[in-house]
Parts: sequence; C-alpha cells; structure tokens
Amino acid sequence: MDLALLRTFVTVHRAGSFTRAAALLGLSQPAVTSQIRTLERQLGRPLFLRQARGVTPTTIGDELAHKAAPHLDALVEITATGLDEDAPARTLHLAGPPEFTAERALPALTELTGDDGQGLALRASFGNAEETLEGLAAGHHDLAITTARPRGALLTSAALCDEEHVLVAAPSWAARIGAGELRCKGSHALEGLPVVEVHESLPLVSRYWASVFDSRPAASGTVIVPDLRAVLACAAAGAGLAVLPRYLCSHALDAGDVVPLHDPAVPPLRTYFLVVRTGTLAMPHIARAYEWLLRAAGEWS
Repeated sequence: MDLALLRTFVTVHRAGSFTRAAALLGLSQPAVTSQIRTLERQLGRPLFLRQARGVTPTTIGDELAHKAAPHLDALVEITATGLDEDAPARTLHLAGPPEFTAERALPALTELTGDDGQGLALRASFGNAEETLEGLAAGHHDLAITTARPRGALLTSAALCDEEHVLVAAPSWAARIGAGELRCKGSHALEGLPVVEVHESLPLVSRYWASVFDSRPAASGTVIVPDLRAVLACAAAGAGLAVLPRYLCSHALDAGDVVPLHDPAVPPLRTYFLVVRTGTLAMPHIARAYEWLLRAAGEWS
C-alpha cells in the first residue's frame, strides 16, 4: 500500500474535510479526492461518507486510521530528526486556554528548554476547547490542554489537574454586601450587582451559581473581556464581582486586592485534561513534555 495514500487518508480523517486536508498537505482538493478514491478501490471498501460539510469516516475508515496514524507519525518523527545525535532541539507545539497555559503549563515546560542538547523549543497557541481539539486532531498541535475530555480513539487524554473557582470582588463591594446578608439570603444578596466575565453567556458565574446556589445568576455582564487575567484586574478595580480560578487570584487575595464573597462547603471545580493524538507518545519530545506536565501538576495547588 502506498504510504502517500495513507498519509493523505490520515490527514483527511483528522481534518474531517477534503478541503482542509488539501490545505494541510499542500495539494489541490481534486488530488486529495483522487487519492482517497484510489485507496478505497485498493481496499474495496468506502473509507468516508461524503456530507454537505466535510466527511465522516466509516467504521473501516476509523479502524484504518487508528492502526495507521501512530506509525505514520513515527515515520514523520524519524524524517524530522534523522539519526544524528547532535540534531537540534525538537519543537513542541502546545495549545490550550490562554490563562492556564501562560500561568501553569509554559512556566513548567520552560525547564525543558535548556541548552543541554536535548532541550525543547516551544511554540504555543491559545484557543477554546473545541478549537484546540480540532487543531490537535488535524495535526496543528502536538499537545493540548483542554477543559473537555475528547471522545473517540483518535485522541488520548489524561486528567491533569482540578482548579477551584472562587467568587471574588473588591473589598468595597464585599463591605457593601456584608457577610451576614450573603449567609441569610444566598444568591439573592447578589442580585443586581455588576458582573465581570469572559463571555456574555457568563460561563464561570453560571457554573458557580448552579453548583453553589442551585440557581441562575440574575445579573448580566457589565464588563466582558475574553481573558481571566483582565477579569481579575477589572474586579480588583471595583468593576464588579467575578468567578475566578483560585490559582489565578491567589496573590490578589493575599494582598487584599480582592476578597472572597463566599466560602461554600464544596467549592466548584473544573478539570483540565492533557491530550495527544493516539500513538504520538512514541515520539520522545512529546512524551517528555507530557510526563513533565503530569508531574508538575502534582505540585500545583
């Protein structure tokens, strides 16, 4: 079987589209379509179901991808590094949410970027869980950190760590609300207060309200900014209440820039997952970063 055909097949499987696969491979879409049809004729079975938007693998297509992809990735690794022991450091392409990647993952991985001849070169990109997993499956990233566990056998994941969410505000807002009011009235004591969030849908505030108060927040976002570090800065400046990961606001809490408004018996948690394409842990630079992050996560609080 022609390895070029298999490479095109795996790329289409990961991209979910002949058009996206063609762009990744530097080929025309008709060329990709022709190669897939040739492989299907050789196997005597259809590998994809054509749909209005992209393609969906058949059962045979899924089985072939899961068998072939790890070996093709290993061959790419060999051709990229060669057999030269003095080859330059490999580049690791990491993707994840901006705040967690910047505050947790990248500082940990920079310990692997030394000049000992085995160091990693790092390239990071940010995105939400859906974008990150799609990019990983398509081969744009080597390693991904997401808050969603991927489904299917194409991607392999491990729980990395949990983050605790804290309801915070500037001291002036806490004094105005009063601890007694919140204990007596629950979420009703917070109605009408301005909210700082990362999205109009109030994802963190809504999750906190559902978990702690068994209700939905009554307020709408006053300040919406798509970065939790900016949310913290706005909350500390008095723009309103916010729900933040404890690791991100711990220094601000210690300094008194923000204060916790509530101390639930069971604080809301969110799990992060470390994800790779199945089979790519055979590549030393990916395996090294993967294991390093898992070890580092054990020390995060």
